[in-house]
Amino acid sequence: MAKKINTSDAELILKLYDLRREAEMRKARNWWVVTFNPQSADDFTKIAAEFGSQENNWLRQVMGYWNMAATLVQRGAIDQELFLEPSVSGEMFVIYAKIKPYMKGIREKMGNPTFFANIESLINGSKKGRDFLKYMETQMARRREMMKAAKAS
Repeated sequence: MAKKINTSDAELILKLYDLRREAEMRKARNWWVVTFNPQSADDFTKIAAEFGSQENNWLRQVMGYWNMAATLVQRGAIDQELFLEPSVSGEMFVIYAKIKPYMKGIREKMGNPTFFANIESLINGSKKGRDFLKYMETQMARRREMMKAAKAS
């Protein structure tokens, strides 16, 4: 049986959900999930350096959202087990899995050794998080291969 959560955890999760429904945030999330498919640290840092571009705004908006949410969990404001449910934070795993292969290079190029550290720590901090990340990494690898095959044909 799943652990019982308190109502304040549920209220915060629902508030986070409401933030994700804002119109520009929906566009930003769609861009991250559907369109943005970095193949290197350079692909990421190029957009990160294009201040004022729509893609840069979307990059920062979604990263900021998930980093903020992860920080709330890390600081104990939201139950970690609840937050790591795929129905609550599955998108965070997709985003992290997309850039994880290039994380070392991204951190070096950005001069920020703690970039994405809260998200990384939260995901790697539990078996549930690590297991779901493995699943998402497999999904992202399949997607990359499909994209390569589509470009080759």
